[in-house]
Amino acid sequence: MKRKLLLGAGLAVLALAWAPQTSALIGHGFTGHMIRHMGVVAIAAPLIALSVAGSRYDLSASHPLLFAAVPASLVELIVVWGWHTPAAHDLARESALAYLGEQASFLLSGLWVWLACFGYGATTKAGRTAAGVVAMLLTSIHMTLLGALLAMSVRPLFAAHHQASETLTLLSPLDDQQLGGVMMLLIGGAAYLAGGVALVGRLLSDDRAPSALTRGGRP
Repeated sequence: MKRKLLLGAGLAVLALAWAPQTSALIGHGFTGHMIRHMGVVAIAAPLIALSVAGSRYDLSASHPLLFAAVPASLVELIVVWGWHTPAAHDLARESALAYLGEQASFLLSGLWVWLACFGYGATTKAGRTAAGVVAMLLTSIHMTLLGALLAMSVRPLFAAHHQASETLTLLSPLDDQQLGGVMMLLIGGAAYLAGGVALVGRLLSDDRAPSALTRGGRP
C-alpha cells in the first residue's frame, strides 16, 4: 500500500509538472520553468524511486555497477548544468524535440540517482549506503551552487524567457531569473540534503543493530 501511495504521488506530481494547464497557471518564465523542473527531479523522481526500491522492479541489486551512486550523481550534475547553459536552455524552449530530451533526461537522471542511493542494492552493504550519502550531498551542493549563481546573476541569461517574463508576470526578466534560482536553491538543495540525512540515519541504525544483538546475546 505504501508503495502504491508513493508511486501515485510521484506520478501525480509528474503529471502536474508537465501539464499545459500548469504552464498556463504559473507562466512560461524562468521561475515557472524552475518550479516544473524541481517538481520532476526533486519531488516526482524520489517518490517514484522510493516506490520501486526493494521491489521486483528494483534493478539496483542485480546491476550494482550501473547503479553506483556517485557516478550517477555526476551524470545528473552534467544533465542539470548542461541544460541550464543559455544555448541549450533556449533551444529546449524553442524546439519540441529538445524539450522532450530535456525533460526525459531530467526525470531519468533523477530516478537513477535516487534509486542508486535508496534501492535494494544500497541496503545490502554499508559502503553503498555511504556512497549514497556522498551522492546526495554532492547533488545538493551542485544544485545549491547553480541556484545561487542564477539568483545572484546581474543580467538575464536566457533569451527565450525575456518576452514571457514581461508579458505573463510582474517580474522583469532578471527578477524572474533570480527568483527561479532561489527556487532551485531552496527546493533542489533541500530535497537532496534531506535524502543524504535520511541515509546517514540508515547508516547509524545499521551500526546500532549489531551492537544491540551482541549485548542481547551476552549471558
